[in-house]
This record gives sequence, C-alpha cells and structure tokens, in this order.
Amino acid sequence: MNVERWLMRQEAQWLELEQLLNRAETKGIGALSAADICRLSQLYRLVSADLARAKTRRLGSHLVNYLQGLTLRSYSQVYQGRQPEDWRKVLWFFQRGFPDVVQQTWPQTAVAVGVFMVALAMGWWYTWADRQFMELVVPPNIISLVEDQGKLWMGSIVGIEPLASSSIMTNNISVAVATLAGGIFGGLGTLYILWTNGIHIGAIAAFVAQNDLSYPFWAFVSPHGALELPAIFLAGAAGLLLGQGLLFPRRYRRFSALKRNGTLAAQLMFGVVPLLVIAGIIEGFWSPSPLIPNSLKYLSGLGLFLALLFYLAWPLERSPTRGRE
Repeated sequence: MNVERWLMRQEAQWLELEQLLNRAETKGIGALSAADICRLSQLYRLVSADLARAKTRRLGSHLVNYLQGLTLRSYSQVYQGRQPEDWRKVLWFFQRGFPDVVQQTWPQTAVAVGVFMVALAMGWWYTWADRQFMELVVPPNIISLVEDQGKLWMGSIVGIEPLASSSIMTNNISVAVATLAGGIFGGLGTLYILWTNGIHIGAIAAFVAQNDLSYPFWAFVSPHGALELPAIFLAGAAGLLLGQGLLFPRRYRRFSALKRNGTLAAQLMFGVVPLLVIAGIIEGFWSPSPLIPNSLKYLSGLGLFLALLFYLAWPLERSPTRGRE
C-alpha cells in the first residue's frame, strides 16, 4: 500500500466527518439533515476501517490517536439513540469510555507523573540535607507534633470522620480542578501545582522518616493514596492537554486543537472526580482508624492500586468503537 497516496485520498473523508461531528456536537444531532446523518454513519464505518488499517500498518501514534478520537466521537453520535437513558451513558463511560481516554492520553499522564516524582525526590533530598528547607515546606504544627510528641497528626480525624471526609473530598477536587485550569496558561499552572505537591509530599515523607515514623505514615497514605495520586496525575494530564492545544496544535487549527483536547480533558475529569470522592471516604474513615492494623492498610492500598491499573489498562479492543473496526 502506498501510504502517502492512501493518506491523501482518505484525509478528505476524515475532514468531512470532523465537520459533521462539530455540527452535531455544537447544535445537536437534530440539526443535521437525514442525508447528513446517513453520511455521518457511512463515514463512521469508513474511518473505523481506516483506524484498523492504521493500527495494522503501524502508521504512527499521532494518526492512530486522531482516528480513535473520530471513531469515539462518531460512535457517541451514531448510537446515542440506542442508549436514551442517561444512566446507560454514564455506565458506558465508566465501563469503556474512561479507560479509553486514559489510554489515549497516556503521554500527558506520563509527563505529569514524571514532574511529580522529580519534585518529590528533590523535596526528600533537600529535607534531609537542609533543616531550613524542611521548616520552610513542612507546616509548623506538624513539626511540633512529630518532634515534641513523637506521633503523627492523623489522629485528629478520629471522631470527626464524616466532617473530615467531606472536607478532604472538597479540597482534593479543588486541587484537581485547579490543576486542570492551570492548562489555560500553556500548561505552566498545571506543572506548578504538580511540582509544589511533589515537593510538599517528598519533604513530609523525609521528615517523618527522620523521626522513625515512616511505617505508620505510609500505612495511612497507601489506602487513599492508591486512588488519590493517580487521580491528580490524570487531572495533570487534562491540564497538559489544554496547554498542548494552545501551544502545539500540530495539524489542527488552534481553536480546533483546543476544542479536541478540551473534550479529552473533560472526559478525564469526569473520571477523576469519582476517584477523589472514593479516596476522600477512605481517607476519612479507613486510613486513620486505629482499629485497622497497618499491615491491612498496606494490603488494601496495594489492592486498590492494582485494581485501578487493571481497570485503566484494560485492552482498548473492548471499546465498542473498536469492536466494529
């Protein structure tokens, strides 16, 4: 197959489909004529076949991601009449749509994880090397409690679990939304939030290690952190998508790139919020409980993390858009 000739021949159909989808998504499917709807369905099948061909021929991740985006958007328009109930759309999203978009945007998530981990390592290193840095980053009340009384601060949650849980949820969701919104500044705001959070957690982890409290500290963190940290990384990916759309539109016009990436970012956030709600419940009720052995907290954290990885890494072929390629 002559790839360049094939791309030139098919690109006109992809652009036609993209134009129809933009109209349907902006004004509703009812704004299309019967002929347009038939044409959209026809182009959806053609693009699905093109996606399968692009994967088989290994024509590059950029092209595959572009065609995946078109097929997913087309599927939601062509088959929305078969799922009139809102709850079915929500169920479909969490069964297939969310893992799909996470896998499409893994490069942005990898960047978010990398920035956070580098910052965490620096926070850890400088806390061990420089007490002034530690006092600058770690809150004074935590320093006093750990050094003067030799205990962690999580005990303050016990007895006020419902209030603490709702407060934790609100705070974490606010951080995730701010991380997303930081993408409007070319991704710099997103990177700043990831960096500062990494520095903060690294410094606290080093500080409790200096005072021989690492085991109970990580026992507290692991159950809710197994969901909370990945959720923040995904929010970081959403913010970086916005920044990428603004600064690096590639083959798209800037507005089209921002709209496309904004759709992916919104889908990521639809999945991030429930993760943070669940993490907030765990952090309020399970993580600080003195009745639960630390070993069980570690096991629960590991189990949740592996379950989340399995869910998000489920093969893309399970998506209905791929079942018809």
